[in-house]
Amino acid sequence: MGKPNKERNQRSAVPRGRGRGRGGFSVARAGGSGRQKALRSGPSGGGAREGMDDEEIFRRVMAGENLDTDESGSEESDTGSGSGSGSDSEKDSEEDEESSEEEPATIDVPVAMWDFDHCDPKRCSGKKLARHGLINAMRVGQRFRGIVLTPKGKKVISPEDDEIVQMSGLAVVECSWARLDEVPFNKIKSPYERLLPFLIASNPVNYGKPWRLNCVEALAAGFYITGHADWAEVLLSKFSWGHSFYKLNSHLIERYRTCKDADEVKAMQEDIQREMEEERVERRRQRDADEGADLLRENPNHRGSEWQAEEKSDSDEERDVVEALIAGLEQANLDDEKAETEER
Repeated sequence: MGKPNKERNQRSAVPRGRGRGRGGFSVARAGGSGRQKALRSGPSGGGAREGMDDEEIFRRVMAGENLDTDESGSEESDTGSGSGSGSDSEKDSEEDEESSEEEPATIDVPVAMWDFDHCDPKRCSGKKLARHGLINAMRVGQRFRGIVLTPKGKKVISPEDDEIVQMSGLAVVECSWARLDEVPFNKIKSPYERLLPFLIASNPVNYGKPWRLNCVEALAAGFYITGHADWAEVLLSKFSWGHSFYKLNSHLIERYRTCKDADEVKAMQEDIQREMEEERVERRRQRDADEGADLLRENPNHRGSEWQAEEKSDSDEERDVVEALIAGLEQANLDDEKAETEER
């Protein structure tokens, strides 16, 4: 019932990798490998993030710093998948036409989403994947046999989910972060509901924000963690900023990849968050120490003032002595005049 249409998924009979899934997609790869592009390009975006590369963004996020002072974001723009999703930039909607001469790439398993139409279709990453034929839309109540990334999951996705992904695919919930209460998660059916571990968004709407992944980022994260980097890059290649996702999260993804199961991934996530807190405390301590040192440091504008103060003090003492001498002389003169008057 929930299995995507076989003819749609197999319109290009190009076998790929070790996938044994029922269905799949064949598309033209746009922009090359996400990890290769990540090595030579930076993320799109501006504002408070201009002049910072992805390594700097990652370092600041790990230190708990706020990268973007603009927290407003309307519901139409702040959208995401149930395990982390958002909207895409408008310029990406102009990139739908792909050259037929490009090297074909495939995703050999079903990829699906439940779309609740919370975001602008022109900016929605899930809808853009659908326009490229990379994802199937599921009906509410329809069952999906593979992994579903949802905030209602009880376990985090881990490398041990690889077999399920290869057999039955990966799905996500496309909805607004601001309207999660409206999503009927109880009607989204799958035997394998999963959470995503701690990751950082690279999409233009929520760049640098922990957890705020959009639809394509959530799917790519699921594929990366289960060992299918090529499928993740097929999805990300459709977005001009897609290459920055792996660049920003490679440190985290590779650590999750060393885990065996959900318990180890959860423990690794806790280690990462503890390290973040320790770094935040250390940075605060260092900042306070620097500010304290500034208070003790000599102010160049006041340099030499201590000598001026001593000279002023010496001058005051000398003036007092002179005034005392003058007063004494005057008194002596008065006494002499008085004595002369009495003698007469």
